[in-house]
Amino acid sequence: MEDPTQQEQASPEVQKRIQASFDRQGLMAHLGARITHIGPGCVHIVLPGRPEVTQQHGYFHAGATSAIADSAGGYAAFTLFPEDTEVLTVEYKINLLAPAVGDHIEAVGTVLKPGRTLTVCQLEVFGVQDGQRKLVASGQQTLIRVNRHEQ
Repeated sequence: MEDPTQQEQASPEVQKRIQASFDRQGLMAHLGARITHIGPGCVHIVLPGRPEVTQQHGYFHAGATSAIADSAGGYAAFTLFPEDTEVLTVEYKINLLAPAVGDHIEAVGTVLKPGRTLTVCQLEVFGVQDGQRKLVASGQQTLIRVNRHEQ
C-alpha cells in the first residue's frame, strides 16, 4: 500500500465536506477514529488502540474493525458524489483474516465501480505496529447515493 502522503488528495471543497460529515458521526467520535487521507475515491481512517475497542483476547474488536471499514468505504464513495447528495451503506461483507493487533488499525476504502445510484468499494483493514502493516480484514461494500431531501 502506498504512503498516503504520496497519494492524490481530493479538492479542498471535497475534503471539507467529507470531514464535516465524518465529524457528525457519533460512533466514530466514540471509538476515537480519525480520517488520515481523503483522495478521489479513496479514504483512510485510523483507530488508535486502547482497551475500549478490544475484545476479550486484547485484539481490536471485529465491530470496531468493521465500523471503520464501513466508514472508509462510504466516504471513499462520497468523494465522487455531487455536492447536494449523501451516502448510505446498502450492504457490506468483511472477512477477518488475522487477529487485529498493533498500535492502531487503518481502514482503507477504495471505489471499485462508481455509479449514478450504486457504488461498489473495496475495504481493507491493516494492523499497524511500529510502522509495519499487516492486512487483517478485507471486504466489499455497496453504497447508494441519495439526494439530501430523501433521507
